[in-house]
Amino acid sequence: MDIVVIGIGLIGGSFAKDVKKLYSEVQITGVDKSEAHLDEALELGLIDAKGNYGSLTSADLVFVSIPVNALVEELPKILDAAGDETVVVDAGSTKSLICQSVENHPKRRNYMACHPIAGTEFSGPSAAIEGLYDGKTNIICEVEKTAFKLQERALAIFQDMNMRIRYMNPEAHDKHIAYVSHLSHISSFMLGKTVIEKEKNERDIFDMAGSGFESTVRLAKSSPDMWAPIFEQNKDNVVETLEEYIQNLIMFKAMIEENDFERVHQEMSNTNRIKQILKGIPLTKK
Repeated sequence: MDIVVIGIGLIGGSFAKDVKKLYSEVQITGVDKSEAHLDEALELGLIDAKGNYGSLTSADLVFVSIPVNALVEELPKILDAAGDETVVVDAGSTKSLICQSVENHPKRRNYMACHPIAGTEFSGPSAAIEGLYDGKTNIICEVEKTAFKLQERALAIFQDMNMRIRYMNPEAHDKHIAYVSHLSHISSFMLGKTVIEKEKNERDIFDMAGSGFESTVRLAKSSPDMWAPIFEQNKDNVVETLEEYIQNLIMFKAMIEENDFERVHQEMSNTNRIKQILKGIPLTKK
């Protein structure tokens, strides 16, 4: 099997690691705008060779894991270069604009719109993790627009990786992911900002930070190059979720100001059911 990974960072590198473990005969070619990333990926054994869009013609599968703003620009070019029997899969955290960018492309049948919900706060080839996708959900959008035999090839790999598959339209994906992913990243970034600004005057604050703070602010270590374009592309849904979140914060603040700690307790108790909702979701550890 001949696979090309475009974007050799955490997501693309982890995909390459798992593919190499699963299939002994696989040949992985890396494409990345950073020559340093390609050199590092070669040294780490994530890829077997460097390539370019000319490498796509003979590929069985192309896995694209680049920032979503670049993906909108590059996906039509990638499909232009792909062979007639090549399936192109992406890992973008937004789907509507990406799907729109190729809706009339003559090789639309070669593209499978995906979002594997997996990752860490780290980036670059050295962040790649074996088993990153194990047990994780992969959202697939507009599957009916992908040629069936190409669907089968990609789905077989996802199945071998032990991924859970969900089908969704791009608009529903972008709305739901704003709540469960994009909002949590914004919350983490802004919590980090609040503490950093306070730390200017209170130097002890980070000495007092425990595991609760560390886990809550973990996502603030994520790459702005990746996340700013995500917020831009999903702006309307992100703003809607932020408005709801801000209203809940205002309400909680008012309870405390009014000494209504019985209601504070009740709100937290009601929210504790998140434990049951999230039970069974595997956690990724670096």
